[in-house]
Amino acid sequence: MPRNILLLQGGGALGAYQAGAYEALAEHAYDPDWVIGVSIGAINASLIAGNPPERRLERLREFWRRITTPPPSFIPTPMPLPAAAEQKLSALSAVLFGQSGFFRPRPPFDFIAASPLSFYDTTHLRQTLEELVDFDRINSGTTRLAVGAVQVRTGNMIYFDSAQHRLTPEHIMASGALPPGFPPVEIDGEAYWDGGLVSNTPLEYMMRSEPREDSLVFQVDLFPSSGIMPTTLDEVAEREKDIRYSSRTRYNTDAEKRRQDLRRRVSAFLERLPPELRGDPITQHLEEFSCPAQIDVVHLIYRPGRPQGANKDVQFDMATAERRWQYGRGDATRALTAAPWREPHPHDLGMRTFDITKIKS
Repeated sequence: MPRNILLLQGGGALGAYQAGAYEALAEHAYDPDWVIGVSIGAINASLIAGNPPERRLERLREFWRRITTPPPSFIPTPMPLPAAAEQKLSALSAVLFGQSGFFRPRPPFDFIAASPLSFYDTTHLRQTLEELVDFDRINSGTTRLAVGAVQVRTGNMIYFDSAQHRLTPEHIMASGALPPGFPPVEIDGEAYWDGGLVSNTPLEYMMRSEPREDSLVFQVDLFPSSGIMPTTLDEVAEREKDIRYSSRTRYNTDAEKRRQDLRRRVSAFLERLPPELRGDPITQHLEEFSCPAQIDVVHLIYRPGRPQGANKDVQFDMATAERRWQYGRGDATRALTAAPWREPHPHDLGMRTFDITKIKS
């Protein structure tokens, strides 16, 4: 049986889509053996890996309930607002007041008395993680967890993996420490920022980890690579953000597919060699580049039907989070119903990719 892997991209408030996708996966008895996340994906991943299967949805629900609790209204609106105005007000609310259980603005005095490295304080996120995530469970190895962060000093992408590290709330917070909004997080004397600064999708790390095994991978992305031509400056900024955060995802997926196809073909070639060539130095060198694993990557990509605004990733209001949750649940349900990965895997292919969210019912 192939191992089950769940990859969760960064994207702030858009992460509610991932929680909805996981709900559908859980309903279809998809139990991940390994969860890898970046930024908000790391937080969702910790909630999944850090709880038993029967409590994961409850914990995800509680986290998203906490961080989308609206602050007191600062602009009275006696009549319904257009969708675009609601989007902007929701984002503005998060910027001005922060989000309960997640982050809060630093008081003005902080910038006079000291020189902080961020606009917001994330102490509340640590408290939320301690309450909702069982880190002893994560470190027991029941479900493997890896989260990506960037080392500030070197600019290198680092993955903290429960298979090699003892993970704490700081590792999760480091993965989501997007500057200059959030402060760097220190781990073992080094400061870390959000992993999305280097690579927003963890497929590359999964494929670098050995031994590679037959795997069914659900990759839940929050920024679509394709989209409509923008007609306003706000849509221009939104489209630019989508392209920026999805471009490396497309590049990495295409590159990893080429590599794994080649590894499998090299493996098949070596199996055909006569015994007298097995000890040849060239054969031994080729064995380093061989891998027979067959990997299926299922893309679930958040593609809303209308523009969401340039600040969609800080639009934390509860109604929007619920819509995104249901959108993710619907996309994952469609993918699981279609299940094209159940078709026989061509012998010469090391990786297949499926984009079910392009198919709308």
